[in-house]
Amino acid sequence: MSTTPPIDHNPPNWPFNAALEITVPETAALHQDAGDTDFLLIDVREADELQTSSIDGALHIPMGDIPARINELDVDEDTTIAILCRSGKRSLQVALYMQHQGLAGSRSVAGGINWWGLKIDPTIQQY
Repeated sequence: MSTTPPIDHNPPNWPFNAALEITVPETAALHQDAGDTDFLLIDVREADELQTSSIDGALHIPMGDIPARINELDVDEDTTIAILCRSGKRSLQVALYMQHQGLAGSRSVAGGINWWGLKIDPTIQQY
């Protein structure tokens, strides 16, 4: 994971924290190669938000369900787990929680699905 991403990889004025976050381009590359790497993409948005936009292959676990379902994850402690929400705020809270639970590779996707739509997939509807 990068420590200093290029300036255009994150939303303007985003205070990127490499210990807690991963960039959208980095996430997209890992997601594309998911069969070849230790990687998991978790979407922590609510079910109604998935109706607006979603990323194929992402595991959906709403933020409020993470504590009860964290043991369902079949990952090693160092697996890169990219956590996605709308803008990167809820996912940052989840990444921090998961790191405290021993999943050191947990990272929030900086800028969330809205930034994914701007940088990776223009068919993603902004909301």
